Amino acid sequence: MTHTRTWILVTDGGKARILETTANRQGVHVISGSDSRREEAPDRKLGRTPSERLHGSAGLARLGVGSRSVSNTALEALFASQLATMLAEHSAKEAFDRLVIIAPGTMLGNLRKMIKPEVRSKVVAEIDEDPAEIPNNEIASRIENVLGASR
Repeated sequence: MTHTRTWILVTDGGKARILETTANRQGVHVISGSDSRREEAPDRKLGRTPSERLHGSAGLARLGVGSRSVSNTALEALFASQLATMLAEHSAKEAFDRLVIIAPGTMLGNLRKMIKPEVRSKVVAEIDEDPAEIPNNEIASRIENVLGASR
């Protein structure tokens, strides 16, 4: 007897983790990413990467590429695109039957634009929340009401 596999994508736009739950399990287990609390998000502020620290003000602002917020927005959109591609690949392999997405509103919007229809059809819930400090066991309890109705 096969059980419905639900993947839970938890992302803040800089880090992501994928958890899985099945009808026969209590709680979740980690497929990818941090196994407890989310690791610190990468500091995308200009001058915070090793190469920018070495080269001082040789960051994007000095080159006239754009402001920090524009840079962060572009990085989040790129990250959403990468997540959407990864989800499409795993969906094609039938790695999951349902998908729950937990992310802040901006990231949810980016993902909505980029997720392919075959993945979109598996989305059973979108939760607009910053998952920064939510441990995996709490995520399981937060989505139980969503999953309980459709198991």
